[in-house]
Amino acid sequence: MLKKIAIQLGTFFFLLIVTLSHIQNPVTGGYIEELRGQAEQVMKEESPLYMEILRVKQEYEVSPINARIDPVWKAIPGYNGREVDVQKSYENMKKRGDFQEEDLVFKETPPEITLKDLPASPIYRGNPEKPMVGFMVNVAWGNDHLPDILKTFKENNVKATFFLDGSWVKKNSNLAMMIKEEGHEIGNHAYSHPDMKKLARESIRDEIVRTNEVIDAALNEEPVWFAPPSGSFREDVVTVASELNMYTILWTVDTVDWKNPSSTQMTQRVVNHAEPGSLILMHPTASSANGLEAMITGLKKKDLQIGKLSEVLSEKRLSD
Repeated sequence: MLKKIAIQLGTFFFLLIVTLSHIQNPVTGGYIEELRGQAEQVMKEESPLYMEILRVKQEYEVSPINARIDPVWKAIPGYNGREVDVQKSYENMKKRGDFQEEDLVFKETPPEITLKDLPASPIYRGNPEKPMVGFMVNVAWGNDHLPDILKTFKENNVKATFFLDGSWVKKNSNLAMMIKEEGHEIGNHAYSHPDMKKLARESIRDEIVRTNEVIDAALNEEPVWFAPPSGSFREDVVTVASELNMYTILWTVDTVDWKNPSSTQMTQRVVNHAEPGSLILMHPTASSANGLEAMITGLKKKDLQIGKLSEVLSEKRLSD
C-alpha cells in the first residue's frame, strides 16, 4: 500500500513539476528543478530494473588494495578497486528494460595508501593482483642489437622501459631518440655505470643528476625511475633518488642475458617464473634479441599484459 502511494505521489509531483517548469519564474526555477530531481529519483527507485542493480551491485565490487612495504619485495604499489556505477548502469540497461551483466558500468575506487605515501624503498615488482608485466632494458652498451629489439617490440605492439646510461646517451643521442620515438619509456641508469653502493653520497647524487640532465638535453625527458647498475645499492642510494623525486627500481625476473644463454633456455626460464607484477630485466644482447619474440608470446599465453613500468606500477585497473 505504501509503495503504491509513493508511486502515485511521485508521478503527481513529476507531472506538476513538468507543468510548472514552463513558467519562466526566476524565483521558483531553482526550487522546481530540485523537486523535479526528487520526483525522478522516487520514480527511478521504484523501477524493478534500478532496484535489481542496487540489489546485486555488491556482488561485483572489489575493494582497493593499499600500497605496502613487504619484508621481501619492499615497496609494492596499490591497486584500484571497483564499484558499480548504479546511475550509469541503469541508463545503459533501461533501453532494453532488463538486467544484463555485460551492461554494468564500473568506476574505480583508489586505495588510501599509494607508492608516494610510502617511505623511500626499492621497488622489485608490481602489485600481484594486476595481471601485467614489464620489460626493463638497461642500456650502457650493445648498440648492434638495439635495432632488432626495437623492431620486435614494434611488431608485437609492446612498449618497454629503457634505462639509459648517461655517458651512453651523450655518445648515442640518435639511438636514444629512436627509442623514445618508438614510444618507449625512458629511465635513468646512472652516468658511468658505477657500483652505486660504494659511492659517497654526493657522488650518488651526481651520477643521477648528470644522467637526468643529459637525458633532458637529448630527449626532453625527465626520468622518474632510477635503476642502479648491476642492482648494486645501499640505503643512501634509495634516499638520494627519493630526494630527487625518483623511485629506485630493481627486478623480479632476470634474463641473465649477459651470460649469453641460449635463447630457448632463457625464454623458458623467464616465462616460467613470470607472474602478475613481474619486472623483467634484459640488456641489448644477442640472447635477448633472439629470444624476445618468444618471451612476449609466452607471457601473453599466460594472460599477462605487457606494459611500460609506469603502467605496471600504477594503481589503475586493467579491464575486468
